[in-house]
Amino acid sequence: MAPSGSRRVDCWRVLYWIPVLFISLIVAWSYYAYVVQLCIETIENIGEKIVYLLVYHVLFIMFVWTYWQTIFTKPMNPLKEFHLPHSDKELFEHEDRRESQQEILRRIAKDLPIYTRTMSGAIRYCDRCLLLKPDRCHHCSACDMCILKMDHHCPWVNNCVGFANYKFFMLFLAYSLLYCLFVTATDLQYFIQFWTNGLPDTQAKFHIMFLFFAASTFSVSLAFLFAYHCWLVCKNRSTLEAFRAPAFQHGPDKNAFSLGTRKNFLQVFGDEKKYWLLPIFSSLGDGCSFPTCLVNADPEQPSSPSGRNPSIESYECVVLQCGQTTWCSICIFLTGTSNPALTIEKET
Repeated sequence: MAPSGSRRVDCWRVLYWIPVLFISLIVAWSYYAYVVQLCIETIENIGEKIVYLLVYHVLFIMFVWTYWQTIFTKPMNPLKEFHLPHSDKELFEHEDRRESQQEILRRIAKDLPIYTRTMSGAIRYCDRCLLLKPDRCHHCSACDMCILKMDHHCPWVNNCVGFANYKFFMLFLAYSLLYCLFVTATDLQYFIQFWTNGLPDTQAKFHIMFLFFAASTFSVSLAFLFAYHCWLVCKNRSTLEAFRAPAFQHGPDKNAFSLGTRKNFLQVFGDEKKYWLLPIFSSLGDGCSFPTCLVNADPEQPSSPSGRNPSIESYECVVLQCGQTTWCSICIFLTGTSNPALTIEKET
């Protein structure tokens, strides 16, 4: 017999699906209202009816496909390299002093591509998952696991939005916005005719009028949300990083992961254009290490499990700190800086 605590947890998990069920019912009703009540029952022009139905079904299929992918794509968790080895875990658990625990974590972190720190400068460690957190990784209390490049936990998809499905989430926002805008635009003239009694008072009147209100309202909210996440993509930030800048050894840096608008976009959507508009995973990287524009990176830290720095690899640059001279103050590094003594040069 399952313990009562387990049954209570399962009950709460069922309740988490209520927002998804609500959205699904709204979408199902909108399909009936648009296809049956508007296109089939109300629109008399055959050409207009066919064009509306074709465009509508393309947007509807893409909307449902991206929503499905966002919901059912499992969040990616840190690789096994970030979990504490059994011997170190026992040593860590038996150590009472925080500084000694940090020393253990620092020793392990030297072999891992970890640059971010807590606000106090300590190694980021999850005491629930028993692992060192990779850069941009956070523990989700709702999912009870560490999520790679966690953006936020979205109740409307009952899933964490992170490295594994952020592209799907962006496409879901885009296609849902296009869906609502198309429904609003094509429903407008019939909404006005029903409102001014220009058409017979039939069952379709309620559906067409409410469809316009619902689609236009969702369009406004989705437009703001989509614009905000487009800004985040251009800046290469997650929602969590927008509220609190990631901290490094030299302090917080909100632009540490920004590589320029184009490269930031490619980080999420990949470098193959044929996949950009499709909910097929094409994001760059493994979710555990990311190229950065840091000038003062820790030279003792590798930047990937293989020991290769993804920043250097992506830009084909090397990081050299010049000595003090009277005629030269050159530093070859990864991105621009406000320091006039430093300049950018590509490796030739």
